[in-house]
Amino acid sequence: MMKKTAVVVGKISVLLILFLSGCAPEEVDSIEKVESINVTELETHLMASVNDHRQSMGLATLHFSSVAYAAANDHNDYMISKGDLSHDNFDLRASRIYAEADAKEVAENVGKNFRTAEEALQWWLNSPNHKSSLEGDFTHTGISVKKDSDNNLYYTQIFFK
Repeated sequence: MMKKTAVVVGKISVLLILFLSGCAPEEVDSIEKVESINVTELETHLMASVNDHRQSMGLATLHFSSVAYAAANDHNDYMISKGDLSHDNFDLRASRIYAEADAKEVAENVGKNFRTAEEALQWWLNSPNHKSSLEGDFTHTGISVKKDSDNNLYYTQIFFK
């Protein structure tokens, strides 16, 4: 009788472990990131377009931040590795920016397959949440545009003040 109980308890333990590991939140390191190549021409053009738009609204231009750019690049690599858009792990990126840049507020826009900087900007302006980031009270930004192996373009823009 004791043997049978031990086996049942053992099976329950294994099932519990499998269940818990299957329901655990995804961690940053659980996806093997592939470093993709930046499309710097689009990054530069989009940064200029964003600042032109902000100036037309009477808002201050955003300054380039290497901290935000590094976080945006990492996130694009993550999304490309995953094969989908997401804001996964935003809290980790924001924490890093708070610590490294002494930021007070952080926001992020993501997008995929815009062929031009104007197309990306227009799409973000047509989305209330993205528009509020673009026109928000931020001082710094980093914009990453990366291409995957199928020539899909991934965009991440991080803002902070």
